[in-house]
Amino acid sequence: MRLAMVSRPLNESDLRLGRQMGMTDVVTTVPGVTMAPEREQGPALQLQDLLQLRRRVEAAGMRLSVIEGYQLSDRITLGMPGRDDDLAIVCESIRNIGRAGIPVYCYNFMAVFNWLRTSNEVVGRGGALVTQFDAKALAGAPNTYAGETTDAQMWDNYAYFLQRVLPVAEEAGVQLALHPDDPPMSPVRGLARIMRDMDAFKRVLDMADSPSHGITFCQGNFAAMPGVVIPDAIRYFGARKKIFFAHFRDIRGSVPLFEETFHDEGKTDMVEAMQAYHDIGFDGPMRPDHAPTMEGESNDNPGYMVRGQIFAVGYMQGLLAGVAKG
Repeated sequence: MRLAMVSRPLNESDLRLGRQMGMTDVVTTVPGVTMAPEREQGPALQLQDLLQLRRRVEAAGMRLSVIEGYQLSDRITLGMPGRDDDLAIVCESIRNIGRAGIPVYCYNFMAVFNWLRTSNEVVGRGGALVTQFDAKALAGAPNTYAGETTDAQMWDNYAYFLQRVLPVAEEAGVQLALHPDDPPMSPVRGLARIMRDMDAFKRVLDMADSPSHGITFCQGNFAAMPGVVIPDAIRYFGARKKIFFAHFRDIRGSVPLFEETFHDEGKTDMVEAMQAYHDIGFDGPMRPDHAPTMEGESNDNPGYMVRGQIFAVGYMQGLLAGVAKG
């Protein structure tokens, strides 16, 4: 396993911090690329920009292993007119990711909005601030501009995407790592969210047998799926060599109501989870995901303030050392 620092946008302070903490890999996005999907795709990721990112990471003594945050347009996810033009842009971006020597592209298939919380200021342990999702808070919320969509429509749109993009990823040597819907429930404001349970991800993997087709195992999202036991899920996908990238975090509760926690206080047996990664021989990048906002910090970027991330990394390193000793 390779611990990865997330830095979005990439900055020298994060790189120094990651190196000081003994991390080997970096996860980032391209400057100017927003985390929220757009109705149109916008320009392709440029090779020179990607190479510059990789060289900056390597100069800091680490490797750039994942591009995330490059979202798919609504025209792609919703099957709208113009999606073929947008898919051509995505394909060019994937080719450039491969040319730049970056092995993994983490993506999701959420339309209109990305990850969603109903509060970013729930008081957690010791007064730390955590995020929460409560479906009741969305009661009466209007549908988005896209109206209502169905599971069948979204599965058709995903199949269309995969048929056109996967061959390009194979040729480019890029692993496509699908992230779950967040929150993993449906519908949300009229939108069907299909990547919401274990059966959905089994279906995804059955759609294509390819070394470029796999998943981002986001523990917090899978933990929010009712009935999922995280170590068992890791072993299921890991036995099939389909975990390309991992997000290490935890929650309490599950949809329709959950909140994020410090990595050592959620509902998941994190020791057993790390043991499962070890047992399956996972050798990909793993980054700390959402963490509480701690004392002395603003809450400008919920889930990604520095002190919570540092706490998470130390906890992860301790678990890794423990499972390595057997």
